[in-house]
Amino acid sequence: MQGVDILNNDLLEAVSNSLKENSIFPPMDTFKEKANFQSSSIFEEAAKDKKTFWAKQAMCLDWITPWNEVLSWTPPHAKWFLGGKLNACYNCLDRHMKTETRYKTALLWEGEEGATKNLTYEDLFYEVNKLANVLKSLQVEKGDRVAIYLPMIPEAIVAMLACARIGAIHTVIFAGFSADSLKDRIMDAEAKILITADGSFRKGKTLPLKETVDEALQEISSLKDVIVIRHTNQPIVMQPLRDHWYDTLMENSSTNCPCEEMDAEDPLYILYTSGTTGKPKGIVHTTGGYMVGVTITMQWVFDIKPSDIYWCTADVGWVTGHSYIAYGPLSNGMTQLLYEGAPDYPEQNRFWKLIEKYGVTILYTAPTAIRTFMKWGEKWLKGCDLSSLRLLGSVGEPINPEAWLWYHTHIGQGKCPIVDTWWQTETGSIMMAPMPGLTPLKPGSATMPLPGIDMTILNEKGEADSSGYLAITSPWPSMLRGIYKDPLRYEKTYWQKWNGNTYFTGDGAKQDEDGYFWLMGRVDDVINVSGHRLGTMEIESALLDYKSTAEAAVIATSHPIKGQGIIAFVTLKDGIMPDDTLEGLIKQHIAKKIGAIARPEKVIFISDLPKTRSGKIMRRLLRDVAEGRVIGDVSTLSDPLVIQGIKEKYQED
Repeated sequence: MQGVDILNNDLLEAVSNSLKENSIFPPMDTFKEKANFQSSSIFEEAAKDKKTFWAKQAMCLDWITPWNEVLSWTPPHAKWFLGGKLNACYNCLDRHMKTETRYKTALLWEGEEGATKNLTYEDLFYEVNKLANVLKSLQVEKGDRVAIYLPMIPEAIVAMLACARIGAIHTVIFAGFSADSLKDRIMDAEAKILITADGSFRKGKTLPLKETVDEALQEISSLKDVIVIRHTNQPIVMQPLRDHWYDTLMENSSTNCPCEEMDAEDPLYILYTSGTTGKPKGIVHTTGGYMVGVTITMQWVFDIKPSDIYWCTADVGWVTGHSYIAYGPLSNGMTQLLYEGAPDYPEQNRFWKLIEKYGVTILYTAPTAIRTFMKWGEKWLKGCDLSSLRLLGSVGEPINPEAWLWYHTHIGQGKCPIVDTWWQTETGSIMMAPMPGLTPLKPGSATMPLPGIDMTILNEKGEADSSGYLAITSPWPSMLRGIYKDPLRYEKTYWQKWNGNTYFTGDGAKQDEDGYFWLMGRVDDVINVSGHRLGTMEIESALLDYKSTAEAAVIATSHPIKGQGIIAFVTLKDGIMPDDTLEGLIKQHIAKKIGAIARPEKVIFISDLPKTRSGKIMRRLLRDVAEGRVIGDVSTLSDPLVIQGIKEKYQED
């Protein structure tokens, strides 16, 4: 176990012994007696009549016009709350203007260099209205796509809500993506406008976002306007007529912009996620069902209280930032912390200092981060007061029991429940997690599906099994409504594996004797690096784009910090000799083409890839090599001796 030597050994041993003797952690009485949900009746209610149940949950939102039909299900296409009219921004801001929440802090922001901002719901309301009017002045209309390429600053939330306010469809692009990745997403969405910043801060450095934007837009003529936020104040080039300073546009903009009336099934946003082909998938989420999902699961999973200071450490460029930073917390009137920067700058106790400074009560972070904290050691916790914490969360990938124990023992100080959450970009909201005042916990298990969610484990034939593929057997409100401009890919990717009306998650899972689910990771060719999903084909395409590369195959291997790391197997063109310099250049190339998160851990230069007689690359055998397993069946290989050479080369490296 990574980091065992840095733990309080006596405490860890006591907890570990407890785990062996009794693997279930029931809710503590002190937590349960104040929990919002203490009875299993909510599960019974959901099972009795799902449509009635979801209709009741939908009342967590303010509707302009009530729906006349809860669900229309023509597999694999669902429509929720038909006939209902609402606005996502209204539910995050306007409705709070009628209550004392108007004066409550919505966003506590701190930058890496120590700069701070504090926005109340009223402040946020006015800023969103102003930007919504700016967008309208640039001829952005309902249904137009707006690309957002911003660091973790309040303006990122403002931009998303301003789009929702006027009915524009936002597509947020992670600010760590390269110019090529940015270009691909803008072009696919056919975005009309881009909102970005001059730069961002990371580990004491200033990153040139606007420079990346300029490179990406060289081949895009359809995008007419770029709004630029002054954030780092680094020198940048502003293109006349196309580029506009955010503060100049906002200066005289009106604070009054009526909300657009949106149908429940109108798209709210497109978010691109990597798939098993080179082209990222534009996942489409609509307004009504999505907002119901994120609003109600925020209440169920996080046991939220009016006094909470909530901190989700995700980036707005990923779905966690959409659902559990932008929409879920704000629709519930919560106060939350935003932090732009690294957890180890200027020192490795930055997170713990922030929790102490702001009195954070709920922390929602990734197993990758937790494993990193374990590696750094508990010495960085000394002198930091974490007593304000009352609930911990985990998101992005399965959390191993050792990391769960460390998180519970050292961050939660043995008193905080851990809500280990399973969900996807495609599901929109959390699907499986404990309800902390109700569900006994098992370290490493996301426990069971939430009320109203039907999940099971199926084998290859579609039969129920205790181990196999995680599947969702009935529609849910926040489900994706398709892949942008590619309905056939939507059906093939998610619904064709079995009977056409069962959703294929792409994750392996097993279920224990108590009915608890244990997630085993991806079963397709998607690599989960630090909670970020990257398609192997996307990485392989970038490898093949490098001038020296002849063939390439990419696999995931276990990584003690990131969950999964990337190993690239590469054959070179004739006359090219492999060396450490070439490996470094290839890694740099991948980072430039896709982003730093896609940089391989290793590049293994080999003479040939293991291929079948039909030319299919046998990545399964490469995984066997990388994981040190017994090599599987090689009878289908065109040259069975190839795999032995690869094994020897891998061991040399």
